Amino acid sequence: MQSMKVGIIQQHNTPDIPDNRRRLGEKIKALACEGAQLVVLQELHDSLYFCQVESVDNFDIAVPIPSDTTEFYSRTARESGIVLVTSIFERRAAGLYHNTAVIFEKDGSIAGKYRKMHIPDDPAYYEKFYFTPGDMGFEPISTSVGRLGVLVCWDQWYPEAARLMAMRGAEMLIYPTAIGWESSDTDDEKMRQREAWITVQRGHAVANGLPVVTVNRVGFEPDPSGVTGGISFWGSSFVAGPQGEFLYQAPDNTEAVAVVDIDMKRCEQVRRWWPFLRDRRIDSFSGLTRRYLDD
Repeated sequence: MQSMKVGIIQQHNTPDIPDNRRRLGEKIKALACEGAQLVVLQELHDSLYFCQVESVDNFDIAVPIPSDTTEFYSRTARESGIVLVTSIFERRAAGLYHNTAVIFEKDGSIAGKYRKMHIPDDPAYYEKFYFTPGDMGFEPISTSVGRLGVLVCWDQWYPEAARLMAMRGAEMLIYPTAIGWESSDTDDEKMRQREAWITVQRGHAVANGLPVVTVNRVGFEPDPSGVTGGISFWGSSFVAGPQGEFLYQAPDNTEAVAVVDIDMKRCEQVRRWWPFLRDRRIDSFSGLTRRYLDD
């Protein structure tokens, strides 16, 4: 494609899952009417971010693929005529759950899925309790708008994941995300965290000569246990071009929807100017398959 119009939805969720889903459906259709060809949603977009606590009751939120939930997004993609990137709490089997991105084609069919590979376990982000690490590798999803390198949230800190997607022919890197500030952090620390998050992903764009689309949730969500002060999700969803340049950035404190025009042909030119894939010293990278080099 010479260019692509990408729609993003940065939403503040409530405990009302049907209402969260209804609002997303309306926004998806509105973005399609504005010309969006691809729409990207935030991580675990149907519910609150339940990983602030470890509770077996939260597994009741998970859904199989396919399910009524995936049928809703399938129908929305089909009626809107867009490719849609969703984020589902997948119930694969009893006791086996994944954080899974499901990508729908314009006709509503499932083009592919990606199971989150890197799973954090930090205060207020107890994801290892819920999610089995992905077992599908770093494989781009082929769609009618191109090959999409879909990763999820914590994956965004790992240059290896972005590189492998690029090496397998991804034409764009996409990160559904749920990340924010904990109330006890200082304002300076909050800004350092957000800027680090933005910077590392812009670096993936530069290092791979690809656009990056990152969609984060926004708004305060309390900690049900009361142990922490809850999370203020920092929004700041953005689209960066292949040299890391901002094409769009959402605010950090309110919902946002936008259609962003990406010049896909320019990526080819950037890779000609900066042929990083050509100049990689692949004969010297064997250490990357080890946890740490301490000898």
